[in-house]
Amino acid sequence: KEPEATIVEKLKDVTSYEGEDAVFECRLSRETTQDAQWFLGDVPLQSNEMNEIRVQGTHHTLILRKVTLEDCGPISFKVGQHTSAA
Repeated sequence: KEPEATIVEKLKDVTSYEGEDAVFECRLSRETTQDAQWFLGDVPLQSNEMNEIRVQGTHHTLILRKVTLEDCGPISFKVGQHTSAA
């Protein structure tokens, strides 16, 4: 069983204006095959034309494209038992 990955660089709060992109970044202690998941409120986010989810090694990035007022709310990143929120 692989050792658990932990969040070493937590999410930071982001302020953006309507129509701009909002970028959230998180860094893990190690690369992992564990499911890592982004959420807006309680809604799990998928990579699509509105959201871009990138993974580069231990670096996880979420880009919310051209945000609207409906995108306002808590963003969280979960891996295993660990969560970071902004």
